[in-house]
Amino acid sequence: MAEMRAELTKLDPVWDRITREAKEVIADEPLLGGLIGACVLHHRTLEKALSYRFAAKLSSNEMSMVLLREIADEAYADSLDLAEAARADISAILERDPACHRMLQPVLYFKGFQAMQAYRLAHYLWTHGRKDLSYFIQMRCSEVYGIDIHPGARIGKGIMIDHAHSIVIGETAVVGDNVSMLHSVTLGGTGKEDEDRHPKIEDGVLIGAGAKVLGNIRVGRGTRIAAGSVVLKDLPPHVTVAGVPAKIVGEAGCDNPSVEMDQTLESCMKKQM
Repeated sequence: MAEMRAELTKLDPVWDRITREAKEVIADEPLLGGLIGACVLHHRTLEKALSYRFAAKLSSNEMSMVLLREIADEAYADSLDLAEAARADISAILERDPACHRMLQPVLYFKGFQAMQAYRLAHYLWTHGRKDLSYFIQMRCSEVYGIDIHPGARIGKGIMIDHAHSIVIGETAVVGDNVSMLHSVTLGGTGKEDEDRHPKIEDGVLIGAGAKVLGNIRVGRGTRIAAGSVVLKDLPPHVTVAGVPAKIVGEAGCDNPSVEMDQTLESCMKKQM
């Protein structure tokens, strides 16, 4: 593990690009020098920068920045997966979000990315038996970012949450790799049932703004869920669904809807013709 971490630190094109972009921003806008120095340039690795950002944003009178930073540093030191997932998330946002022009932007400004990294730390704590501390992080994310992701949820890499306001993801939800979702998405339950009660979202799914996926159901790989839809039943792979309740209206229209980010219905209609 130590050898892998040393190799990752030595060869890290994501961090190299972020630090280069940080210097460019300071040259263009010197007033941001203090912010960018504290968040990026004062750190040796992306892990240290993410640890600082996590602690700075979520600290409060109840939990100091020093304590939160120690918690994050320990987690990043113990789990290489946390750093790999963060790099995959940054790359996904740069590729899919037309408003993102630098890898630096998610680290500094995008609450969807920052909340996802906080969730990842909370999930790490959850899986290591520190559930009360993970609940505290969940609470602070909800208060600061307006995003509520249960630390017990299992979420893959390459996640892009655009705008991100009012995202809710339940305890037993599972989200695969390379999934994209927009604001006000809910992956929730349907009542007071216990145990496994939340959706399973497979790789490459695109979930439009305001969509609700409810219950212990499965959404197949590469499927598109239109904005405002309410999904209550299993969905096969590579289809487009829309409506309340959601119904299949066509094929997905492309192999990777979460990457293409085409949220219109025209593409699936053309595919059918």
